[in-house]
Amino acid sequence: MRTRTRVLATMLAGATAIALATPAEASSRFADDPTTLVDTSIGNNGDGTTFPGATTPFGMVQLSPDTQLKKYASYDYAQDTTLGFSHTHLSGVGCQTMGNFRFMPTTGAVTSSDPAQYGAKFSHANETRRPGYYGVKLDNGIDAELTATQRTGQHRYTFPSGATSENVLIEVGESNGYTYAGDVHVVGDDTVEGWLQGGNFCWETQKERYKVFFSAKFDRKFTSFGTWTDNKLTPDQRDAKLGSQRTGAWLSFGTDKSQVGASVGLSYTSVDGARLNRMAEQPKSFDKAGKQAHDTWQDELNRMRVAGGTTADQRTYYSALYRSLLHPSVGSDVDGSYRGFDDRVHRSRDTYYQMFSLWDTYRSQNQLVALLHPDKAADMTKSILKIYQDGGWVPRWALAGGETNVMSGDPVTPWVVDNYRRGLLDDRTARQLFDALWRNANEVPEDQSIFRGRDGNPTYVKNGWIGYQDLPGYTYGDTRQAGSATLEYALADCALSTMARGLGYPDKAKTLEGRCGNFAKLWDTGVESRGFTGFPRTKAADGTGVGDPDPAQSTGFHEGTPWQYQWLAQQDTAKLFGLMGGAGQAEKRLDTFFDMPLLLTDPAKAAKDSWVHGAYDYHNNFAFNPNNEPDLHAPWMYSWTGAPWKTSAVLRAARTLFTDTPYGMPGNDDLGTISSWLVFGMTGVFEAQPGSGTYLLSTPMFEKVEIRPAGGRKIEIEAPGASAAKLQYTKDVQIGHRGYDRSWISHADLLRAGKIQFRLSDTPTSWGTKSAPPAM
Repeated sequence: MRTRTRVLATMLAGATAIALATPAEASSRFADDPTTLVDTSIGNNGDGTTFPGATTPFGMVQLSPDTQLKKYASYDYAQDTTLGFSHTHLSGVGCQTMGNFRFMPTTGAVTSSDPAQYGAKFSHANETRRPGYYGVKLDNGIDAELTATQRTGQHRYTFPSGATSENVLIEVGESNGYTYAGDVHVVGDDTVEGWLQGGNFCWETQKERYKVFFSAKFDRKFTSFGTWTDNKLTPDQRDAKLGSQRTGAWLSFGTDKSQVGASVGLSYTSVDGARLNRMAEQPKSFDKAGKQAHDTWQDELNRMRVAGGTTADQRTYYSALYRSLLHPSVGSDVDGSYRGFDDRVHRSRDTYYQMFSLWDTYRSQNQLVALLHPDKAADMTKSILKIYQDGGWVPRWALAGGETNVMSGDPVTPWVVDNYRRGLLDDRTARQLFDALWRNANEVPEDQSIFRGRDGNPTYVKNGWIGYQDLPGYTYGDTRQAGSATLEYALADCALSTMARGLGYPDKAKTLEGRCGNFAKLWDTGVESRGFTGFPRTKAADGTGVGDPDPAQSTGFHEGTPWQYQWLAQQDTAKLFGLMGGAGQAEKRLDTFFDMPLLLTDPAKAAKDSWVHGAYDYHNNFAFNPNNEPDLHAPWMYSWTGAPWKTSAVLRAARTLFTDTPYGMPGNDDLGTISSWLVFGMTGVFEAQPGSGTYLLSTPMFEKVEIRPAGGRKIEIEAPGASAAKLQYTKDVQIGHRGYDRSWISHADLLRAGKIQFRLSDTPTSWGTKSAPPAM
């Protein structure tokens, strides 16, 4: 190992600069206000699908402009027309959804309910974006300002002088996603209320539905009003129901004042709940609401603050941290009421959360939330239990009060186990959740259930692999994604075995432990690719291989190929590497996967040209895909091959794909997954085995990182001279006053570490090679 390191050090001398945009060096001091380093426009395009509007951490409301409808994100930076400002958005999803209750200020006579007619042009130069606030001066002279509390959206519109009429249009029926029912009511002379029913997320099922309600109170009385259904406008009518496309209301105000403000409460239980939320969280003024949102975000970003690097590094980092803390979203009202998966209203003593993109977030974002907010992570985990108790099954991708059944595998299990391993659950909750996960791991829901569950269980439990079956009419489903879902099941079962062991269920633990290595049952030793023999291959129920054996093809693998999914066996790397011919051969595969020879001489070129670069280029590729979830942990697999220094090289190459521009995200953020992955990669800790509670260490990209978990002691990470702009490696590590030669650290040890000091080297080192990280 040391001989190889010396040879590589000689080869790499003078060839490690990374092409990054590097404005002035940032201060080595922590920023006084990290919100000034956040740009909410990053990812506001067809790849990142993020939104620029106003929200609070994990808030129910995301009040943001819409420039398009029926697209992945309702805001596209390339567009120049605002259709209005709606109250619900999901950050980074790859399917059209939400965008509910769209408000739009206009002047002049109201003549159309079509946003293509009443929308207004704008310029990005006239936008103001910061955490908790969005403002834009429209080309028609109207200033629109937005801020938010946890359950309300706050609007302030300033109309130009000389306007003949000051109006606010409220679209209830037409959203960015699908809307199936809804109505609007004009109440008195200053309030509008209504509701809608949405669903059909990713076009997968007609069973999934959610209801959302609003109550809007204006700070001025309107002088006239009307409602519409589709294209028919009816003045002085107070009520309207959804037609084939739209329904809404318009309000006109006198021109004696230039400003109109509105406070809009949301609820997923009822209009009464929306009204209660609005009244309970009503700020004294728009400016006070904006300051409160700013202060909340300032505190959040200071929970994991950094110093050093360039201004671009810090802007990229803090913007990613911001996006990591948007979801899951509060789903309960101020009185604890929430709508369960049985479509009934329940009451919870804990905050109820919703919007669980589990296939994505179990790999990185869940761990970040649990590190910074163990209290909130506990409530989020209890919310999964409530979904089970109310709906009868655990979710996979839960959208508000409905299960979408989108994606594949069993992501909820490692997601829950991770929080259990961190000690966030009381014994009763942990046992109830284990029972739910055990049932999920061994049974399937009844046909009439809204849940599909682990639909591959019948063949998986019997054989150890899922028998491939392409069911007509379904985009998703584990039998259709049998290859990748088998690997996901095996990881989930292995994680659940540790929970079974911890709760004192030895027989169930033994059963689950026996499934840890089920990934090996897909291994086809007859497949060869790029000089390597043996890859996972999808099987039919009778054990025969399915589809093209080329591991760069995707039959039975969800949003990826066997080349990318072969690393999804991190729970037992010894067994995986044995299939590959040993750790040395596994390392050679990784080197091919990342194009290590080019990466070590030109990291940015390797990332740009050798890796998968399209946000939706899921199929027919053998290289690393940093834009999507299945192989996000792959850079850390080097820790098990005895070359953790290569992890640091890969992560610095990956850093070049992220910029502080609207086009600065390489793929869908998926409710903070890619952003949290970047946060961990830049700070030097990452849990590569979801469900293990064990972090792997890599070379930090900042000189200082300070982590302040809620209710815990401060953790300081120091790496003098650290820079993302060049390849650097860990020379040695000291925790407290003792040297630390492991490339991994447990969650418990990280929390009590106090100070972790890295010394860096410009050439590869042998640090962290004496012992491999533990198997799950």
